[in-house]
Amino acid sequence: MTTASSASTPSGPSSASAMPGASGKTTSQAFFDPGTSTVSYVVWDHASRRAAVIDPVLDYAFRSGRTSTGSADLILAYLRDHDLHLDWILETHAHADHLSAAQYLKSKASGKVAIGAHIRAVQDTFGKLFHFESAFVPDGHQFDHLFADNETFRIGETEASALWVPGHTPADMAFLIDGGLYVGDTLFLPDVGTARADFPGGDARALYHSIRRLLDFPADTAIYVCHDYPPAGREPAWRTTVGDQRKGNIHVRDGIDEEAFVAMRTARDATLDVPMLLVPSIQVNVRAGHLPPADDNGVSYLRIPVNMLGG
Repeated sequence: MTTASSASTPSGPSSASAMPGASGKTTSQAFFDPGTSTVSYVVWDHASRRAAVIDPVLDYAFRSGRTSTGSADLILAYLRDHDLHLDWILETHAHADHLSAAQYLKSKASGKVAIGAHIRAVQDTFGKLFHFESAFVPDGHQFDHLFADNETFRIGETEASALWVPGHTPADMAFLIDGGLYVGDTLFLPDVGTARADFPGGDARALYHSIRRLLDFPADTAIYVCHDYPPAGREPAWRTTVGDQRKGNIHVRDGIDEEAFVAMRTARDATLDVPMLLVPSIQVNVRAGHLPPADDNGVSYLRIPVNMLGG
């Protein structure tokens, strides 16, 4: 398994050594947040110095309800240090394990906040669960751009593609940028396996087919994951390849068919607890990283639906 080196510590977010794209014309810089085990990326085009940020983290203190920007500020510093112009802030899906820093980055460095077009279904589901304000419309307008499947876009002189990979949620996207696949939560490192599929709208069969779509790419295609939960004795890592996944993924390597995968995923998901930050994260992330609108006292509130999740 090929991995990027990591300098992360339990005390705060960190960045790892940059990785060149397949053409040598781009660079991918990873930022690992140990608090949520999330990997964010800056991908930039050398010729134009235009950049995209993928899955940025807004720090959130669960006990106090306070947000902070240490993780996102590392990304901003990297953009400044490399004289990069931010074109895109790409979300692979509406995350349930961290709040998005998309709006903070946009306010500091511009860029379009983009996600897959099927976010509308996720907004509708969770808007009802959390009983959002009547002014909330689940039509995706909170984002600057909604990607269709196979839609192409540009980061400077580099062409990229958005691939719809539902299963973990109905709206998951992977991004193909300079020969590398940024797969969000669809796949993890081979020794960790695959994403859960039991969130509202999740589907283990759809997840299997999405994964096989990704694994149809050439064996040497780099895969960049959004999370790592390493077993004991291994440091966090986030880069692997299609070939590594096909040979060694504990949940979906070659030889594991759809029925076996669905049975495994269904049984495993039944044992998993609700992610610790799901309640605050979803309420922010389906709004493209905006906090809920403030009440008449000027304070923004997050709702907790009692006896509605888990169980």
